[in-house]
Amino acid sequence: MLALSRKKNEAIVINNNIEITVLDIRGDQIKLGISAPKEIPIYRKEVYIQIQNENKQATDVEGIEALKKLL
Repeated sequence: MLALSRKKNEAIVINNNIEITVLDIRGDQIKLGISAPKEIPIYRKEVYIQIQNENKQATDVEGIEALKKLL
């Protein structure tokens, strides 16, 4: 993991087309602004993990077999 220090209004650039800017710092919270192409999905990590878990459940072989029986 790369750890970088940034101050308010400073940014980092990822892969030439994603820019992450520190918008505000208040206590232990940081507000980030992310500029990226529309085709790049951006999720908070907890939401991303939930999506991954739901996708795994959707492709569960037992669940697919149960759906086949219903049809």
